[in-house]
Amino acid sequence: MSEPACPAPRTAAALAARHRDTQAALGRVRDTIARLRREKTPVSVAVVARRAGVSRTFLYTNPDAKTAVAEAIREAGDQRSRLLAEADDSREATWRERALNAEDALKAAHAEIRAHRCRIGELLGQIRDLEAEWTQDAVQRITTENATLKQRVRQLTTDSRTLDERLKAARSNLRFQDRRIADLEARLTESASQTDSSIVNPKRPQALSNEKNLTSHQIN
Repeated sequence: MSEPACPAPRTAAALAARHRDTQAALGRVRDTIARLRREKTPVSVAVVARRAGVSRTFLYTNPDAKTAVAEAIREAGDQRSRLLAEADDSREATWRERALNAEDALKAAHAEIRAHRCRIGELLGQIRDLEAEWTQDAVQRITTENATLKQRVRQLTTDSRTLDERLKAARSNLRFQDRRIADLEARLTESASQTDSSIVNPKRPQALSNEKNLTSHQIN
C-alpha cells in the first residue's frame, strides 16, 4: 500500500485561513452575546447572527458557537422568568394588601355601627324614663341628638356597603391575577421548549454541502 499523500501547501494554507476565520467568527459571536446581555436585549439565533456578521449555519454547526448561543438563550429565559415572577408577586401583594385594608375598614365600620346603635338605645331609654320630668327644651335636645345619631348610622351603613363592594372587587382582581400568573407560567414553559428544540435539531442548509464540495475539489 502507498503512503497517503501530504496536503499540498495551498490546501494547508486554506485550512489555516479557515481556522482563523472560524476563531474570529466565534470571537464575534461571544462579543455579541456579551453586548446583548449588557443591553438586556433578548438573545436569539437570528439576532446573534445578524450582529456578529455570521450565518445561522455557523451558529448551528460550530459546537462552541452553538453552546454559547444556547446558554445565552437559556440564561435570558431564566432572567425573564424571574422578572415576570417578581412583577406578578408585586401585583399580587398590592391586591392582597388592598383586600386586607378593605376588610379592616369594613370591620371598623361594623363596630362603629354597633356602638352607635347601642348609644341610640340608651338615649331612647333615657327619653322614655325621664320624659315626664324633663323640660321641653331637654326633650328637644335629646330628640335632635337622636336624629343626628340616626343620620350617622345611615351614613355608616352606606359606607359599609361601599367597603363591602370594594372588598369583592379586590378579591375578584386577585383571582384574575392568579389566573394570569398561571397563564404566563404556561407560556414561558412552552417558549422554553420551542427554543431548546430549535437549537438541538436544526436543518443543515445547502450552503454547507457546497462548501464541503469546494474543499474536496481543492484537495483533489
